[in-house]
Amino acid sequence: MVERQTSKRVKCLRNDNGREYMNNMFAEFLARKGIRHERTIPEAPQQNGVAERINRTLVEKARTMLIDANLSPDLWAEAVGTANYLQNRCPIKALQKMTPEEAWSERKPNLAHLKVFGCLAMVHVASGQ
Repeated sequence: MVERQTSKRVKCLRNDNGREYMNNMFAEFLARKGIRHERTIPEAPQQNGVAERINRTLVEKARTMLIDANLSPDLWAEAVGTANYLQNRCPIKALQKMTPEEAWSERKPNLAHLKVFGCLAMVHVASGQ
């Protein structure tokens, strides 16, 4: 996906030793693409600290959004997805105050469509449908 959507090439993939990454088909795919595969030591999340911290931040934001909107935990996936969407559209120091979305797409994201998470919404169904 990265290489199809940008001119950038994936050089390295780092992950924990999850079973989904530990099979010959995946290893062969990475080898064909020339991607180095780094695995962290089991039970050592600090080796993948940046990703672990991002995950923690997303969980905290999702929990806060659900509580603030007084919504059911059944909407957890939507809350995490929304938190991630928003995170990618907020400027960060590491990118000289650009947003991750801007760094990816090389254009400033449009935020005009954003609404408060959990706000009241109406669905319009056109007549005859």
